[in-house]
Amino acid sequence: MIAMIAAIVSSTIVNVAVPDMIAAFGVGQDRAQWVATGFMVPMTLAMSLTPALLGRFGLRAAYTGAAVLLMFGGLLGGFSPSFEVMIAARVIEGLAAGVLQPIPSILILRMFAHHEQGRAAGLFSLGVVLAPAIGPTIGGLLVEGFGWRAIFFFVVPFCLASLVFAARYLPWQSSFTQAGQRIDWPGLALLTAATWMLLFGIVGMQHAGGAVRGVAWLAAGLLVAALFAWWQLRSGDPLMRVQLMRYRQFSMGSIVAFGYGVSLFGSTYLLPVFLQIALGYSPTASGLALMPGGLVLAATVPLAGRLADRRPPAELVTVGVAVIALSLALLAIVDNGSSWLTIVLLIVLGRIGLALVLPSLTLGSTRGLPRAEFAQAASQASFYRQFGGAIGVASVGVLLEWRLGVHPGDELRAFGETFLILAAICASTVVAAWRMQTSEATLPG
Repeated sequence: MIAMIAAIVSSTIVNVAVPDMIAAFGVGQDRAQWVATGFMVPMTLAMSLTPALLGRFGLRAAYTGAAVLLMFGGLLGGFSPSFEVMIAARVIEGLAAGVLQPIPSILILRMFAHHEQGRAAGLFSLGVVLAPAIGPTIGGLLVEGFGWRAIFFFVVPFCLASLVFAARYLPWQSSFTQAGQRIDWPGLALLTAATWMLLFGIVGMQHAGGAVRGVAWLAAGLLVAALFAWWQLRSGDPLMRVQLMRYRQFSMGSIVAFGYGVSLFGSTYLLPVFLQIALGYSPTASGLALMPGGLVLAATVPLAGRLADRRPPAELVTVGVAVIALSLALLAIVDNGSSWLTIVLLIVLGRIGLALVLPSLTLGSTRGLPRAEFAQAASQASFYRQFGGAIGVASVGVLLEWRLGVHPGDELRAFGETFLILAAICASTVVAAWRMQTSEATLPG
């Protein structure tokens, strides 16, 4: 949990500093979104490597290596002399966070009985959600008191603590270790190429005359993605088990993970920028507005975890994504006359929805799978969520810049329309969430 807190803090704390980074490096919104995208994309790709790394090196070595890499990225970011070096540091942090992120879900699925998994996931999520709950507030204080560089150094103590506890408690050899485990490098190359092509296509749509080039990148990305899927079916040690999509609950859960990842991570990037640019909040005030929602999330997610042991996870996920969509739609009508309390309550509403989704989505999408598939299934579920997040962050930067151009001088309207688009994307996953509970499909063999 400690290393996960460091990874999540490094993901969310930077968002508060985006306006200061824009001013420090003289970049626009289209380049500033790479502060988030440069973290999200490597993290998404690295998630697909976690099962292979656990099989080849074992739990302790994989965990320790990722924690060291995360700490190095934080130090490099804090001392970065240019925007490009800072983005490189974000890439390094993202790679480390991607390896770390699926490990807790894999452990919970393997180590806890069926009737205890919801409670375990809820208790773990309690620690994890505290990081984004206090992260923006601490980030705002650090930015105002010490400058934006301080937010990179904040993860270093967490990484050091995780290394100490890993050396004490994690075994070198574990049930994850598999003799002869190989990494699917061709598959990783195809997945990396497809992901970057899709993102370049989205970002390219923003620039004048870039629509044709953007569509070309998107088409190429889809083609390479299809080639990746074909290769995974033929590979002896696939990066991803495409056959898992034959499970109805897993395929529906993957759709939900992608859609709610787009809206959740897109809005997480958008909210602090909205509060500072459109409403004129300071970095500290922006962080304070986000903190109550995080604290409510931390308080409710253990209860949602217990509820997931009593109710079908699909029901909780369905209600959760609907509530998140409602929160985003209501944020679209916020203006300068809206009180601080109103904004806080709307953010809290979305976090209650997120509390229902967090412990239940992985559990619901993996119910009925063979135990041997848990590592792959948990890793792929995390991948789809983070891939959606990477698409969401990239799209938000493009959409916001587009709407600002359409409504010059009317920033509130531009932000409002961007929130509405995210709300619609999240709402579109409700049917898939409900259908998670209806599968009878099985894997061959």
